[in-house]
Amino acid sequence: MRSKKVLANVITSLLLQFTLIVSGFIIPWLIIRTYGSNVNGVIASITQFLGFFALLEGGVGGVVRSTLYKSLASKDVIAISRILKSAEKFFRRISYVFILFLLVMAIGYPYLVSDGFDKTFIFTLVIILGIKTIAQYFFGITYQILLQADQKSYVTSFFHIIAIIFSTIIATVLINLDTSIRIVQLFSAGVFILKPIGLHLYVKHKYKIITNCDEDKSALNQKWDGIGHHIAYFLHNRTDIVVLTLFTNIKEVSVYSIYMMVAVGIRNVTTTFSSAIEAVFGDMLAKREKESLENNFNIFEFLFFMITTILFTSAALLILPFVSVYTKGVTDANYFRPLFAYILLAAEAAYCIRLPYHSVVIAAGHFKQTRNGAFLEAAINIVLSLILVNHFGLIGVAIGTLCSMIFRTVQYALYLSKNILNRSILKFIKRVVVNFSAVLIVVIVSKFLPEIVINNYFHWIIYACEITVITVIVTLLINSIIYYAEMRGLVNSFKKMIKRKF
Repeated sequence: MRSKKVLANVITSLLLQFTLIVSGFIIPWLIIRTYGSNVNGVIASITQFLGFFALLEGGVGGVVRSTLYKSLASKDVIAISRILKSAEKFFRRISYVFILFLLVMAIGYPYLVSDGFDKTFIFTLVIILGIKTIAQYFFGITYQILLQADQKSYVTSFFHIIAIIFSTIIATVLINLDTSIRIVQLFSAGVFILKPIGLHLYVKHKYKIITNCDEDKSALNQKWDGIGHHIAYFLHNRTDIVVLTLFTNIKEVSVYSIYMMVAVGIRNVTTTFSSAIEAVFGDMLAKREKESLENNFNIFEFLFFMITTILFTSAALLILPFVSVYTKGVTDANYFRPLFAYILLAAEAAYCIRLPYHSVVIAAGHFKQTRNGAFLEAAINIVLSLILVNHFGLIGVAIGTLCSMIFRTVQYALYLSKNILNRSILKFIKRVVVNFSAVLIVVIVSKFLPEIVINNYFHWIIYACEITVITVIVTLLINSIIYYAEMRGLVNSFKKMIKRKF
């Protein structure tokens, strides 16, 4: 049953990420060409600021999931209902905080932007984007968390895919009709109400949730530790655009957003596997299946390192020609930034490497024990970015992100080795060395490829196929030789999932 759910979660999550990537490429491209880099930069900047609400959802969501695992394993409907009641009450309070935050930001943000925008325009744009954020993150959030904890993320992914498709179609039509950007954002935001409606109908049909029960006040004992994690994550993850908004200009934010769009797209594909497996680890921990946890973690860690190496090595070799084609004809900002691109991708790769460790820590509910590391990560990023931005601009904030990512990844690996799995940290170091060697070999081999002039998407796709094939072959070959047992275990696990009826 676990394998079946994992396969369903992975497939639908990959489809969701594909949909997000396609939408993420189409809409900014249309905005830049129709309204200019300044407008695209403002939207990217506001969206980052409004991520405050998403961080609260993620912080408490992780705590609720870790609390639900045991009740779901024992099929205790009363306990599940009480936990959800407590979560629902907390999120309602948080929504009021967000509304207040939205109003403060709508009033204050126009004074941060000095690129000729009317203050009323910025005020209303902030409110509209805030409505979009509420629609995505608040309505139906407790049901979404329940489905994630019950290894049914595929349901949430399905409704999210539908919402994104309709939102993208509406935005594309309105932009091509030369409609005001505020109207575009307002109508495309309204579609996201479809997701919570769908989740409500599904949960009502499949679960016997008791709505008039008392809340479980102990269910969210670690909520502030969880929020602490995500406040640190928010400060860390949003630092770059905030610093660029304050110390550079909106065009630089637009440049950053285009490269980050690619990096986040790749990162989200990688996190698909992490989100699909966290609930499985939670179920194993709840049932005290220690040996099964250790064996599956080794295979998962092995797979994650390979996926990260393949995706980000390919991206590092392909991102510059892609951005050149993507921004062809755009002359109001310089989008060719090689060193920035490489540092940013290295930082995101370091983030993805940590995800197996993060998944087990969250599944085990160790929020308080790992909270300080999250705050140190944010502090490193903020301090280095503020020091370096005036001298190096985009590259400076990227360096701050890279250093903080490396610190947190190593800290996670150390914590997991000492406190949950009780294994040597040398296993982590060995995997880093092996896969970094694969990266170097791929870069060297790519230098011998016939030179291709890339001035359209067709040429880029040909080059991308060549690079990807080389990266896959080299990475699989090296890892299969060094980690034969893990590769055999991965192949056997995949065979079992395919044989079982989906």
